[in-house]
Amino acid sequence: MRAIQVAVFGGPEVLSPSELPDPAPGPGQVAVGMAAADVIFLDTLLRSGWGQDFFPKVLPYVPGGGGAGAVVEIGEGVDPSWIGRRVVVWASTGYAEQVVANVEEIMPVPDGLAIEAAAALVHDGVTALRLDRLGRPEKGEWVLVSAAAGGAGSLLVQLAVDAGARVVAAASSDVKLRLARELGAEVGIDYTRPDWIHRVREVTGGGAALVYDGAGGPLGTAALEAVADGGRFVTYGTADGFAEPDPESAARRGIRVLAPLLDSPPDQATVRELLGLALERAAQGRLRPAIGATYPLERAEDAHRALAERATVGKSLLVIGDRTAG
Repeated sequence: MRAIQVAVFGGPEVLSPSELPDPAPGPGQVAVGMAAADVIFLDTLLRSGWGQDFFPKVLPYVPGGGGAGAVVEIGEGVDPSWIGRRVVVWASTGYAEQVVANVEEIMPVPDGLAIEAAAALVHDGVTALRLDRLGRPEKGEWVLVSAAAGGAGSLLVQLAVDAGARVVAAASSDVKLRLARELGAEVGIDYTRPDWIHRVREVTGGGAALVYDGAGGPLGTAALEAVADGGRFVTYGTADGFAEPDPESAARRGIRVLAPLLDSPPDQATVRELLGLALERAAQGRLRPAIGATYPLERAEDAHRALAERATVGKSLLVIGDRTAG
């Protein structure tokens, strides 16, 4: 099968198209013929060698964490009715024509939902709904979403709007801010401007009640100043490392800081629940993954390079096989 391998840690150029044996599912497992592989910013960090303490990778490895396709083979003890069904899959790999996963790591794609949309929700749908539960946006309150045109950020904008909140979207270009407004954001602010936090506080009348920091690093650290006293600060961005908000300043202002990436990852039952909810909402038209870029499998390097250069608007996917399979 065609796959992408990382033999040494490094830049996007280490993503090497390869021919590997088709994987064979063991007992309780299935092989999924991938139609689209999910691509997230974390993939680019792991490829560089970052995060070995949190997400250890043994070289060589096939990057990714799942996507969507159709079940092509089953292992011992698996219900034969899975064969041919369209599914989403979350696993420790994804950039390949086939992926093996435990049957507990797959879920049917709802009728009427495009396979690419399903793939786009595998990680960002779970992340956004998990953050939504932590932040709990309320009707009428101001919510700031930074990196609002990213895979998770664009979903958070929609979830906050759906809850009746007023959303300020922060991003780095007019194109990205335009997308956020299309998804329901009331105000768009360019966070490359030195006065962007002042503008947020001005628009919101003293700060947002809830801030989702999808940038991380120095930008995320500074975003604490955009939170109103007594508000909530949910940070999940890692583009420039983790945000490091001053705990004394947060405590003095009564701000609750939540950093779910520093906690244990959600268990499988929670992942299934949240992904199922994301797929259901998407099938109902209540949640729309903003897919901004698709690449053939062999161009995984280009996908990573665009993410690193902040050139991607919305979600990135690798298109691998038959998107109408199943």
